[in-house]
Amino acid sequence: MNNSIGPMDKMRDRITRHPDFERFIRTISPAFLYGALDERLSFQDALNKAFKKKLPSFSVNRTMCLGGLALFLFFGQVFSGVMLSLYYKPSPESAYASVQFIEQQVPLGFLIRQLHAWGGGLMVLFVFLHMIKVFFNKAYRPPREFTWVAGSFLLLITLLFAFTGFLLPWSEASYWSVRMGTSLLSNMPFIGDAQLQLIYGGKHISEITISRFFSIHCIILPWISTGFMLIHFIIIRRLGISEPQ
Repeated sequence: MNNSIGPMDKMRDRITRHPDFERFIRTISPAFLYGALDERLSFQDALNKAFKKKLPSFSVNRTMCLGGLALFLFFGQVFSGVMLSLYYKPSPESAYASVQFIEQQVPLGFLIRQLHAWGGGLMVLFVFLHMIKVFFNKAYRPPREFTWVAGSFLLLITLLFAFTGFLLPWSEASYWSVRMGTSLLSNMPFIGDAQLQLIYGGKHISEITISRFFSIHCIILPWISTGFMLIHFIIIRRLGISEPQ
């Protein structure tokens, strides 16, 4: 494995060894990290270790940033989603009108909604490209197979985010897109109709459906994705970045 020190590592070494580095960390970090909590939990040691961890030279390229870009977009989705949820009403009578209110009446509402919509599509794209890159780099092989499994679940969760969020504007395009997407399940033998009723909350798309999709999109999936991301990042932190083959 190539463990040569690249220019980014040399720059990081110069920064972290500077006598004012620790003072800078104290300046940008919340004050509560220093005092009783820092004495017991050693936040400063954790910060110093994180800043001084060396990256292999092969990791400094564009393709290695796909996962990080997906994570950045996830945080953007959380922020914009919380902003939208302050005004959105998940009911057939109010959903479409609340979306129009957000776009036309709420300050920066149109921008926030477009950021959420486009950010979701870009997040799906970057997660998918990241998985392709990992596959062709053969980074799914031992000892990183659990990283691959967690990443595969994150791809599935990202697709579910996009699918459940697509119904929430309650437009004609949203309604028929979800109808077409879920109708494929009804063709499955034995369990097709049962799956469809479980998703819809009945035989047809109704008030229960949009409420169910809203809960899955805003409550269930964020918690599940956070758990898998923690597993994913802990393993990467433990094993390091896989060198391209």
